[in-house]
Amino acid sequence: MALGIETFDNRVGGNTLYKALVHPTAAPPARALGAALARHSPVAIVDCERAAEAFLSFYGTGDLRVAGVYVQDVTRLGEKVLGCEAEPLTALSRSRARAVFVAAFDAERFVEQLRPYLPQDASLFTLDAMRLCEKRLTNPGRYLDPLNFVTNFAFFRDRQGLHTRLVTANYWAGYGARTVRLWLTLFAESGEILAEWCETLPPAAAAILFDSREIRARFRLPEFGGQLFLHVVGAAGHDIVKYALDFYGEGKSERTLSSTHDANAWPAKRYAGLPAPAPGEEVVLWVQNSHPSPIPSGALALVPMGEEKKAAAILPEIPPFATLPLDVGALLPGLLWPRQVEFYAGRHMVRPRYEVVSAGRRRIAHVNVERSDLSPDPRIPSLAATLGKGYLLPAPILPRGKWQTTILPTPMATAQKELPIAAILYDAEGREAARHAFGRLPRAHGTALDLDAVSGAASLGEGYGHLELVYDFAEGGEADGWLHAIFRYRHRESGQAAETSFGAHVFNTILTYRNEPQSYAGRPPGLSTRLFLRLGEEGFDTLCHLIYPASQPWLRTSTTDLILFDGKGREVAKRRLRIPCSGSRLWSYHGEFEPAIRREAGEGAYILVRDPTCRLFGYHGLLGGDGAFSLDHMFGF
Repeated sequence: MALGIETFDNRVGGNTLYKALVHPTAAPPARALGAALARHSPVAIVDCERAAEAFLSFYGTGDLRVAGVYVQDVTRLGEKVLGCEAEPLTALSRSRARAVFVAAFDAERFVEQLRPYLPQDASLFTLDAMRLCEKRLTNPGRYLDPLNFVTNFAFFRDRQGLHTRLVTANYWAGYGARTVRLWLTLFAESGEILAEWCETLPPAAAAILFDSREIRARFRLPEFGGQLFLHVVGAAGHDIVKYALDFYGEGKSERTLSSTHDANAWPAKRYAGLPAPAPGEEVVLWVQNSHPSPIPSGALALVPMGEEKKAAAILPEIPPFATLPLDVGALLPGLLWPRQVEFYAGRHMVRPRYEVVSAGRRRIAHVNVERSDLSPDPRIPSLAATLGKGYLLPAPILPRGKWQTTILPTPMATAQKELPIAAILYDAEGREAARHAFGRLPRAHGTALDLDAVSGAASLGEGYGHLELVYDFAEGGEADGWLHAIFRYRHRESGQAAETSFGAHVFNTILTYRNEPQSYAGRPPGLSTRLFLRLGEEGFDTLCHLIYPASQPWLRTSTTDLILFDGKGREVAKRRLRIPCSGSRLWSYHGEFEPAIRREAGEGAYILVRDPTCRLFGYHGLLGGDGAFSLDHMFGF
């Protein structure tokens, strides 16, 4: 029961069309358009932009009858669209439709060209009926410009002593943006709109902070646990809303401290990387409908990884933009860590969050998009001689005297039947300390690696370093480059835990393969770093673990600058780090910048990690009292 939308392929609209169709402010006129089409049935549909099926997935009604589908591209003739065989536009005049629906935005000129072929007396409708007003657009002249839909959702909660803090910066100013405005919509669990407002962002790369406590007080709201929708107008250079998201508690919930980050703003058929609960744990999957149409009962399911016949359907219908917590253990009884779960989401939402509750402590993380468009790449095993380690996935080893580190490899593509991998452990100076071969893990595996059990890990002492998951073909096997894992960290004294997940890339080599080493600012190889580090409020220190991974030997040391900005985006101070190749550095805000400089930076300060010589991978977190801490991977812009 997946929605008839496609967001990964720009030939069929891509992500901009998707975001235009599901925008909360566009939903009321879109529903009116869908109802009007039903009243004027039968309707001839002109689908030159491949948008009709996506629109009707959200706003179609059972009363709509399709008289035919007409296309401009002759290579599409005979293609099945909405149950009809596509006909040429030149046949439209022979249709007996009462109405014609041109499924396109900016349709005025095309409609004029189409008029000789319109059926006599037929009413005419286009997607322009659901356009946002011009004050919500960065480029009114081209509606599907990606910069018109710089949007995203955030899990946002303020209830029972639990609070949320979203932090980012006006990074669009660095790309030349001038006046940037941020439109926000806060949804309750029911999908009801609790508040809507607009804020003009400060100039330059100033900090952006939204705290659930402040918003609740400002709008005099009851407790809530829904989602926050963000829409940036006036953006330049970057069409993704990135943010760090912190969850913290007070009162009886004061032991809660956790971090996650922005959701990928596209929906997927499946998500993976959802851990089953360990004994004594509760795992809650937060299902948040990202769309203006309800999710039908039974359209979603949880499945033990690798055991599709044991799917557990999710029965409640979920209203538009509503939030539903699901108890994973109740839906899949007997499935325990280190087993893991697939989420059959049917493209009904962007990347969901999950929350683990254990002994009164909470931690939150996200699942990842499970790719359905990948197959094993037979070239990867033979590339080792040229690309060295090739694809690798780096993660911190926090000081072993205080923290326990556990790794759970996670299949993240539907075609992955096995994971032939190994873990390599490095000390902070880049020296290999130990290596562990997992062998060829089956898709349904239940193998988690506790670094305490790795022979040779003791050579790290109580110090820190990092690990890299890499492909290991010593026993054969296949790979596709889409290697993922959950990394779980537990504070030995307090029991507080944090977890994060990510995927592999090729790092720091001048050679390229399949758009790797990845570069966000140009063509590969990506050999530079620009990472955002949010800083905690008063009472919290901020930790940062920077890793210099290399698929092949690269520069001996990094040339890394930690640039401290105040809340208005003005540079306050700079520190230089030298990180050895294949090494790492663990540091804290309070340890790196003295109190006088921190006072000068003030509230809303943040750090940019810059390096023009190599690509670093970073993790950040907060340190509180009673052993409370959070950890997640960093993002750049």
